[in-house]
Amino acid sequence: MKTLHLLAPLIILFVCSACSSKEQPAMNIDDRLDQYTPFTLTADLSELTDNQKKMIPLLIGAAQEMESVFWKQAYGDKEELMAKLSEKEQRFAQINYGPWDRLNGNEPFVAGVGPKPAGANFYPDDMTNKEFEAWDSEAKDDLYTVVRRNENGDLTAIPYHEAFAEEHENAARLLNEAAELAEDPGFKEYLQLRAEALLTDDYQESDFAWMDMKNNVLEIVIGPIETYEDQLFGYKAAHETFVLLKDKQWSERLSKYAAVLPELQRGLPVPEEYKTETPGTDSDLGAYDVIYTSGDANAGSKTIAINLPNDEEVQLEKGTRRLQLKNAMRAKYDKILIPISEVLIAQDQRQYISFDAFFGNTMFHEVAHGLGIKNTISGNGTVREAPKNHASALEEGKADVLGLYMVNALREKGMINEGSSEEDYVTFLASIFRSIRFGSASAHGRANLIRFNYFQEFGAFSYDETTGTYRINFDKVDEAVASLSEKILTLQGNGDYEAVDAFVQKYAVESEQLKSSLAKLSEQNIPVDITFEQGVGVLGLN
Repeated sequence: MKTLHLLAPLIILFVCSACSSKEQPAMNIDDRLDQYTPFTLTADLSELTDNQKKMIPLLIGAAQEMESVFWKQAYGDKEELMAKLSEKEQRFAQINYGPWDRLNGNEPFVAGVGPKPAGANFYPDDMTNKEFEAWDSEAKDDLYTVVRRNENGDLTAIPYHEAFAEEHENAARLLNEAAELAEDPGFKEYLQLRAEALLTDDYQESDFAWMDMKNNVLEIVIGPIETYEDQLFGYKAAHETFVLLKDKQWSERLSKYAAVLPELQRGLPVPEEYKTETPGTDSDLGAYDVIYTSGDANAGSKTIAINLPNDEEVQLEKGTRRLQLKNAMRAKYDKILIPISEVLIAQDQRQYISFDAFFGNTMFHEVAHGLGIKNTISGNGTVREAPKNHASALEEGKADVLGLYMVNALREKGMINEGSSEEDYVTFLASIFRSIRFGSASAHGRANLIRFNYFQEFGAFSYDETTGTYRINFDKVDEAVASLSEKILTLQGNGDYEAVDAFVQKYAVESEQLKSSLAKLSEQNIPVDITFEQGVGVLGLN
């Protein structure tokens, strides 16, 4: 079953005025490339069976088909673009899937290309909001259609399995070949159903099958999934892939937390009407190593955790699966978070920076996506539909702050004994600076700006002008967490777009103080994010 979005009467694309590319100094291509540091996606494959090792190149092959589709969705003709670029520009375009810098508000880095369309390449460049609103089509806001013009110049919706038929058919064939080698029955069924979904654009049955998998060691997340790339309406899902290898030991440590979701839901700091739904408890919480990514999953800043599926019906019946990408997380901690803390965190609080806290905060961020409600109490559709272009930033902000709420609640219950609340909070503060640097084009970047400014307003942390460092105020941070949790859950539940827009416009701004702090990180040549060196050859399977 396809998930449809309600048509929004008016869409106003959010652009953080303080983060806009016009206010940023021009960067040369070397500076842009230096925003990233490489990380090699290797893994210990020694315990895999021969069949499992044979599956990996097939899964990577399917991932490369999703790569081709995402280029078309994000930009258009990749080869035409690359032919115009220098070698360094080509490398940067590969990272960004087009001529726009994703870490700098989608600022063009190629002369003459102009600003990135808010709707990427999901819609015609010359389409207006008024034209879209007046168009009588049931499929126009479908997750799995692209909008084009027909021979008469009229708008038409083309299903993904037709628009990207060659890539979908190739990927489906490779997934079915992998299914023939699969030794785990649940994984075999999922691969077959996902292959069928690529040919029909009906993904719900494969989502249910993905939720039912429990024992597979290899994992693949593939297809059109997230809507971040469509910043015009947030309707269209972009293609991506994660090929993963399960870390059994770490996964066993995490499995106990999913069962307490209903209890944590009941304790949310918000009136009862905003927590009436019961989260599914058939959720999977596991740790994985990434061995390949493609498409939306590989564009610009890299994901370190996954919470899927997005289908609200599947979530309410089964919950979600939360996959922690441990090797990618460790890379960002070592190469980025520790250096940031040495510049911006008060010296006496740096002792509280820890990988376990970083892992835990990230993990509970993903778990927290399952809390709150999926449908507005005002009848304005789902909480993904009502906030329109702000939906992703609001949801990411919810997950961040409720993740902290969950860590505190589980410490009080004695379910978390490792580390300390001081480590949770100080590591969380350092990670805000890490994520803000993803820029205004990123939902995660906007969510962190909101939280930074809201927490500062509450006095949850303070800034020392002499040292240029920040410190958590442990006596005030709990109040800030509760207040922001209630604010975001209420905004989502009410489904009032104007209230959401006012909230985002107020808090998703970059103050001069914050700009100065972030500039220090650039001066110290601290990378913003990582790029992956990956493939069959890197894994030693060629």
